[in-house]
Amino acid sequence: MTEQVLTVQCKLSPTDSQAEEIEDTLKAFADACNWINQNTPVKQTNKVRIQGLVYKDVREKFGLSANLAIRAINRVAGNRKTALQDRSSVKNFEPTSIDYDARIFAFREKDEEVSVTLLRSRQRIKLVLGAYQRDRLRDSKPTSAVLCKKSSEYYINIQVKSEAPEQIHIDTILGVDLGITDIAVTSEGQRFGGKTIKQIKIHYASMRAVLQQKAVKGTRSSRRRCRELQQRLLGEESRYQRQINHEISKAIVTRAQEIPAKIALEDLTGVREGVNQKAGKNQRRRVNGWAFYQLKEFLTYKALQAGIPLSWLILPIQAKHATSVVSMELGTKRVSSVLPVIGPVMLISMVLGILLSWAAM
Repeated sequence: MTEQVLTVQCKLSPTDSQAEEIEDTLKAFADACNWINQNTPVKQTNKVRIQGLVYKDVREKFGLSANLAIRAINRVAGNRKTALQDRSSVKNFEPTSIDYDARIFAFREKDEEVSVTLLRSRQRIKLVLGAYQRDRLRDSKPTSAVLCKKSSEYYINIQVKSEAPEQIHIDTILGVDLGITDIAVTSEGQRFGGKTIKQIKIHYASMRAVLQQKAVKGTRSSRRRCRELQQRLLGEESRYQRQINHEISKAIVTRAQEIPAKIALEDLTGVREGVNQKAGKNQRRRVNGWAFYQLKEFLTYKALQAGIPLSWLILPIQAKHATSVVSMELGTKRVSSVLPVIGPVMLISMVLGILLSWAAM
């Protein structure tokens, strides 16, 4: 059995006094992270060494409990490691979330509450649960969570561990090509995306352009209003993409169960960086206009949960070139993939050919 960790997002319903203390804790936690980041060597990513340098000062300056101070130190160390991989730097921490572990967090299933340590006290806060959350949290004993603030509301993302079923053993393959016009196309010809999604993507892009122009002109109040609308639009687009990615990944995994078959998905690692360096503005907008990494994550956990094997394929350069030539000879006008002009049907057939040749070896 493989252990799987799922995140269950639950809305909090704090009292006024609890909300006030949550705000104070969010600010203190973010201030502590910023202070740690500014007062320790930039290249230091070892959380134990950072703890030895600043632990006592963090407790005294920001009034955090022992474990909240440790969580702040760990967050800085973790963010620095990520930034190092991306060749960037950690600049600022906003008061939007707090990390919790088993010592400062507990889930009370019977009362539908969570118990969390805040800046001045330990509080039990009511949860607003739906059928999905209740089902996922039933009989679970979560040991970690992240308290988040979104607009004026508070949520807690609870990490739940479960045992994933054993994966099926079968040679049949369901290939999936990720693209731009169609978000995903299976080797059976099932398409996900189409004109509706394309029109919505164009709508969001045009709205962003209009708001960006207005945000640099006009009065101070109008510019502030445009920036607020930009943030609201960003949230709407993000939620829309998340919902579509859930639907696509669920449909693909469900079909793989029905066949039954393994899922073979093209690996797009590094493609976006290459396109951003070489492609024009319109092409960059197309490639960066969808959350493909999120879709990959959804497919991964849904496949694991269903016992469906999932593999990532890196096509040889020759295969990419061949599909590009065939697509151009056929007069293909659209870019069907984030790889250079790859036709989805040709891509899937070549992937399956490669897999079959490997199996025969």
